[in-house]
Amino acid sequence: MNSTQESAEDRNLPYDVFAKACPSRGTLEHVTGRWGGLTLGALSEGSLRFNELRRRVDGVSEKMLSQTLHALERDGLVLREAQPTNPPRVDYELTALGHEVAQRLLALIRVLEGGMDDVLAARERYDETRGAR
Repeated sequence: MNSTQESAEDRNLPYDVFAKACPSRGTLEHVTGRWGGLTLGALSEGSLRFNELRRRVDGVSEKMLSQTLHALERDGLVLREAQPTNPPRVDYELTALGHEVAQRLLALIRVLEGGMDDVLAARERYDETRGAR
């Protein structure tokens, strides 16, 4: 038994993201990837249509947003609701689990945004001592 298995057992968790074969690892990648985290954060503000979401997540391509939404929907974090209207209307919103994950991501985002002066100063010191590339 390796240390990651022991750690999961100590915590009484049925899944262990540190184990290569654990299915939670894929979900973690979907949530913490560039577009996944931003998409969850944007949807924490409420239900959005695809193009509203694309405008909110500045810089994401239509293809990447579509792939991200499919992955988050498959993981049970996002709910896709198609309205039978002409033209069709599709809304996206967070599930209960999606809200919980988004709130934790938003807390991390606030810490990072609040510490950006320190981050930028650290980058400057690093670049001065190591040479900017």
